[in-house]
Amino acid sequence: MKILGIIPSRYASTRFPGKPLAMIGGKTMIRRVYERASQAFEDVVVATDDDRIFNEVNSFGGRAVMTSENHQSGTDRCAEAAVKYSQSTGKQFNAVINIQGDEPFVDPDQLRQLGNLFNDSSVEIATLVKQAKTSDEVFSENTAKVIVNNASQAVYFSRSPIPFYRGKEREQWVTSHVYYRHIGVYAYRSDILQKITLLPQSPLELAERLEQNRWIENGYNIKVCVTDFEGLAVDTPEDLDKILKTIPLTD
Repeated sequence: MKILGIIPSRYASTRFPGKPLAMIGGKTMIRRVYERASQAFEDVVVATDDDRIFNEVNSFGGRAVMTSENHQSGTDRCAEAAVKYSQSTGKQFNAVINIQGDEPFVDPDQLRQLGNLFNDSSVEIATLVKQAKTSDEVFSENTAKVIVNNASQAVYFSRSPIPFYRGKEREQWVTSHVYYRHIGVYAYRSDILQKITLLPQSPLELAERLEQNRWIENGYNIKVCVTDFEGLAVDTPEDLDKILKTIPLTD
Protein backbone atom coordinates (compact mmCIF):
# COMPACT_ATOMS: atom_id res chain seq x y z
CA MET A 1 0.00 0.00 0.00
CA LYS A 2 1.57 3.26 -1.17
CA ILE A 3 0.47 6.28 0.84
CA LEU A 4 1.21 9.93 0.09
CA GLY A 5 0.99 12.36 3.01
CA ILE A 6 0.07 15.89 1.92
CA ILE A 7 0.19 18.91 4.22
CA PRO A 8 -1.87 21.81 2.79
CA SER A 9 -0.35 25.06 4.08
CA ARG A 10 -1.40 28.67 3.50
CA TYR A 11 0.33 31.80 4.78
CA ALA A 12 -2.84 33.88 5.06
CA SER A 13 -4.87 33.46 8.24
CA THR A 14 -7.31 35.92 9.73
CA ARG A 15 -6.50 34.97 13.31
CA PHE A 16 -2.83 34.03 12.89
CA PRO A 17 -1.10 35.38 9.76
CA GLY A 18 2.07 33.49 8.89
CA LYS A 19 1.11 30.61 11.18
CA PRO A 20 3.09 27.90 9.30
CA LEU A 21 6.31 29.84 9.91
CA ALA A 22 5.70 30.43 13.63
CA MET A 23 8.65 29.22 15.67
CA ILE A 24 8.20 26.36 18.14
CA GLY A 25 11.34 25.55 20.06
CA GLY A 26 13.70 26.57 17.29
CA LYS A 27 11.73 24.98 14.45
CA THR A 28 8.89 26.33 12.35
CA MET A 29 5.44 24.84 12.78
CA ILE A 30 5.40 23.48 9.24
CA ARG A 31 8.72 21.73 9.85
CA ARG A 32 7.42 20.04 12.99
CA VAL A 33 4.31 18.81 11.18
CA TYR A 34 6.44 17.59 8.27
CA GLU A 35 8.91 15.73 10.49
CA ARG A 36 6.19 13.94 12.43
CA ALA A 37 4.28 13.02 9.27
CA SER A 38 7.52 11.65 7.82
CA GLN A 39 7.66 9.17 10.69
CA ALA A 40 4.44 7.66 9.33
CA PHE A 41 4.99 7.78 5.56
CA GLU A 42 7.97 7.61 3.23
CA ASP A 43 6.46 10.22 0.91
CA VAL A 44 5.31 13.51 2.43
CA VAL A 45 4.89 16.83 0.61
CA VAL A 46 3.73 20.31 1.59
CA ALA A 47 1.16 21.87 -0.75
CA THR A 48 1.27 25.65 -0.61
CA ASP A 49 0.53 28.78 -2.61
CA ASP A 50 3.16 30.90 -0.85
CA ASP A 51 6.85 31.26 -1.75
CA ARG A 52 7.83 31.81 1.89
CA ILE A 53 6.44 28.45 2.96
CA PHE A 54 7.82 26.73 -0.14
CA ASN A 55 11.30 28.09 0.56
CA GLU A 56 11.14 27.17 4.25
CA VAL A 57 10.29 23.56 3.45
CA ASN A 58 13.14 23.35 0.95
CA SER A 59 15.53 24.89 3.48
CA PHE A 60 15.18 21.95 5.89
CA GLY A 61 15.30 19.34 3.13
CA GLY A 62 11.58 18.77 2.83
CA ARG A 63 9.50 18.44 -0.31
CA ALA A 64 6.95 21.02 -1.41
CA VAL A 65 4.83 21.81 -4.45
CA MET A 66 3.27 25.11 -5.43
CA THR A 67 -0.51 25.01 -5.91
CA SER A 68 -3.19 27.45 -6.98
CA GLU A 69 -4.16 30.27 -4.63
CA ASN A 70 -7.82 29.83 -5.63
CA HIS A 71 -8.58 26.56 -3.86
CA GLN A 72 -11.61 26.62 -1.58
CA SER A 73 -10.51 23.75 0.65
CA GLY A 74 -7.57 21.63 1.71
CA THR A 75 -9.12 18.73 -0.23
CA ASP A 76 -8.91 20.70 -3.48
CA ARG A 77 -5.30 21.67 -2.75
CA CYS A 78 -4.44 18.01 -2.01
CA ALA A 79 -5.91 16.91 -5.33
CA GLU A 80 -3.68 19.28 -7.29
CA ALA A 81 -0.61 18.48 -5.19
CA ALA A 82 -1.10 14.72 -5.58
CA VAL A 83 -1.05 15.01 -9.37
CA LYS A 84 1.98 17.31 -9.40
CA TYR A 85 3.95 15.16 -6.95
CA SER A 86 3.25 11.98 -8.92
CA GLN A 87 4.27 13.67 -12.16
CA SER A 88 7.53 14.99 -10.68
CA THR A 89 8.55 11.73 -8.98
CA GLY A 90 7.04 9.13 -11.29
CA LYS A 91 5.44 7.46 -8.27
CA GLN A 92 1.84 6.29 -8.04
CA PHE A 93 -0.07 6.11 -4.76
CA ASN A 94 -3.04 4.09 -3.60
CA ALA A 95 -4.22 6.73 -1.15
CA VAL A 96 -3.60 10.27 0.03
CA ILE A 97 -3.66 11.47 3.66
CA ASN A 98 -4.61 15.13 4.18
CA ILE A 99 -2.55 16.19 7.22
CA GLN A 100 -3.45 19.38 9.07
CA GLY A 101 -0.64 21.93 8.83
CA ASP A 102 -1.47 23.54 12.17
CA GLU A 103 -1.00 20.46 14.37
CA PRO A 104 2.72 20.41 15.23
CA PHE A 105 2.29 17.38 17.51
CA VAL A 106 0.31 15.16 15.17
CA ASP A 107 0.62 11.48 16.12
CA PRO A 108 2.42 9.35 13.49
CA ASP A 109 0.74 6.17 14.77
CA GLN A 110 -2.65 7.74 14.21
CA LEU A 111 -1.73 8.64 10.63
CA ARG A 112 -0.56 5.08 9.97
CA GLN A 113 -3.80 3.75 11.47
CA LEU A 114 -5.78 5.88 9.05
CA GLY A 115 -3.68 4.77 6.08
CA ASN A 116 -4.10 1.10 6.98
CA LEU A 117 -7.86 1.37 6.46
CA PHE A 118 -7.19 1.34 2.71
CA ASN A 119 -6.02 -2.26 2.89
CA ASP A 120 -9.77 -2.85 2.56
CA SER A 121 -10.44 -2.27 -1.15
CA SER A 122 -14.00 -1.07 -0.47
CA VAL A 123 -12.83 2.01 1.46
CA GLU A 124 -13.10 5.18 -0.62
CA ILE A 125 -12.60 7.92 1.97
CA ALA A 126 -11.59 7.65 5.62
CA THR A 127 -11.53 9.96 8.61
CA LEU A 128 -11.17 9.99 12.40
CA VAL A 129 -13.67 10.51 15.18
CA LYS A 130 -13.41 10.73 18.95
CA GLN A 131 -16.08 10.17 21.57
CA ALA A 132 -17.41 13.40 23.05
CA LYS A 133 -16.97 13.50 26.81
CA THR A 134 -18.69 16.77 27.72
CA SER A 135 -21.95 18.55 26.93
CA ASP A 136 -19.98 21.48 25.55
CA GLU A 137 -18.52 19.21 22.88
CA VAL A 138 -21.94 17.85 21.97
CA PHE A 139 -23.71 21.20 21.72
CA SER A 140 -20.99 23.48 20.32
CA GLU A 141 -21.71 24.50 16.72
CA ASN A 142 -17.95 24.73 16.18
CA THR A 143 -17.66 20.99 16.72
CA ALA A 144 -18.81 18.67 13.93
CA LYS A 145 -20.64 15.62 15.15
CA VAL A 146 -21.10 12.44 13.11
CA ILE A 147 -23.51 9.52 13.05
CA VAL A 148 -21.80 6.18 12.33
CA ASN A 149 -23.53 3.01 11.07
CA ASN A 150 -22.77 -0.62 11.94
CA ALA A 151 -20.25 -0.83 9.08
CA SER A 152 -18.24 2.01 10.66
CA GLN A 153 -19.25 4.39 7.89
CA ALA A 154 -20.34 7.98 8.36
CA VAL A 155 -24.06 8.54 7.81
CA TYR A 156 -24.15 12.31 8.34
CA PHE A 157 -22.10 15.17 9.77
CA SER A 158 -23.70 18.08 11.60
CA ARG A 159 -22.93 21.07 13.76
CA SER A 160 -26.08 20.19 15.70
CA PRO A 161 -26.03 17.47 18.34
CA ILE A 162 -26.97 14.23 16.60
CA PRO A 163 -28.84 12.15 17.44
CA PHE A 164 -31.50 14.19 19.24
CA TYR A 165 -32.08 12.32 22.50
CA ARG A 166 -35.79 12.52 23.13
CA GLY A 167 -36.98 12.38 26.74
CA LYS A 168 -33.64 13.37 28.29
CA GLU A 169 -32.48 16.72 29.64
CA ARG A 170 -29.68 18.24 27.58
CA GLU A 171 -27.09 17.74 30.31
CA GLN A 172 -27.90 14.00 30.31
CA TRP A 173 -27.36 13.42 26.59
CA VAL A 174 -23.60 12.89 26.72
CA THR A 175 -23.94 10.15 29.35
CA SER A 176 -26.99 8.53 27.74
CA HIS A 177 -25.56 7.93 24.26
CA VAL A 178 -22.16 7.71 22.55
CA TYR A 179 -21.69 10.95 20.62
CA TYR A 180 -18.80 11.19 18.17
CA ARG A 181 -16.87 14.33 17.35
CA HIS A 182 -15.18 14.60 13.99
CA ILE A 183 -11.38 14.93 14.03
CA GLY A 184 -10.48 16.85 10.88
CA VAL A 185 -8.01 14.46 9.25
CA TYR A 186 -9.09 13.01 5.91
CA ALA A 187 -7.75 10.23 3.73
CA TYR A 188 -8.84 9.42 0.20
CA ARG A 189 -8.21 6.67 -2.31
CA SER A 190 -6.27 8.47 -5.03
CA ASP A 191 -8.82 8.14 -7.82
CA ILE A 192 -11.67 9.11 -5.50
CA LEU A 193 -9.84 12.29 -4.44
CA GLN A 194 -9.77 13.47 -8.05
CA LYS A 195 -13.47 12.68 -8.52
CA ILE A 196 -14.85 14.39 -5.41
CA THR A 197 -13.13 17.68 -6.17
CA LEU A 198 -15.15 17.87 -9.40
CA LEU A 199 -18.48 17.66 -7.57
CA PRO A 200 -20.52 20.85 -7.20
CA GLN A 201 -21.30 22.01 -3.68
CA SER A 202 -24.36 20.23 -2.33
CA PRO A 203 -27.35 21.48 -0.30
CA LEU A 204 -26.29 19.74 2.91
CA GLU A 205 -22.72 20.97 2.55
CA LEU A 206 -23.91 24.55 2.09
CA ALA A 207 -26.29 24.30 5.04
CA GLU A 208 -23.75 22.87 7.50
CA ARG A 209 -20.57 24.31 5.92
CA LEU A 210 -19.12 20.78 6.05
CA GLU A 211 -17.68 19.51 2.76
CA GLN A 212 -17.85 15.86 3.75
CA ASN A 213 -21.65 15.98 3.42
CA ARG A 214 -21.16 16.63 -0.32
CA TRP A 215 -19.38 13.31 -0.65
CA ILE A 216 -22.08 11.44 1.24
CA GLU A 217 -24.85 13.09 -0.79
CA ASN A 218 -23.14 11.85 -3.95
CA GLY A 219 -22.95 8.26 -2.74
CA TYR A 220 -19.34 7.98 -1.57
CA ASN A 221 -18.63 6.01 1.59
CA ILE A 222 -16.56 7.50 4.41
CA LYS A 223 -14.93 4.91 6.65
CA VAL A 224 -14.70 6.05 10.27
CA CYS A 225 -11.88 5.15 12.63
CA VAL A 226 -12.37 5.82 16.34
CA THR A 227 -9.36 7.31 18.13
CA ASP A 228 -8.61 8.39 21.68
CA PHE A 229 -5.94 10.87 20.59
CA GLU A 230 -6.66 14.37 19.38
CA GLY A 231 -3.90 16.63 18.14
CA LEU A 232 -3.62 20.16 19.44
CA ALA A 233 -4.54 22.55 16.63
CA VAL A 234 -3.10 26.06 16.63
CA ASP A 235 -5.66 28.64 15.50
CA THR A 236 -4.32 31.72 17.29
CA PRO A 237 -1.05 32.94 18.88
CA GLU A 238 -2.73 32.34 22.23
CA ASP A 239 -3.28 28.67 21.33
CA LEU A 240 0.43 28.35 20.61
CA ASP A 241 1.36 29.94 23.94
CA LYS A 242 -0.89 27.50 25.80
CA ILE A 243 0.58 24.50 24.00
CA LEU A 244 4.15 25.54 24.71
CA LYS A 245 3.32 25.81 28.41
CA THR A 246 1.86 22.32 28.61
CA ILE A 247 3.89 20.17 26.19
CA PRO A 248 7.65 19.74 26.72
CA LEU A 249 9.69 19.86 23.51
CA THR A 250 12.08 16.92 23.10
CA ASP A 251 13.77 18.06 19.88
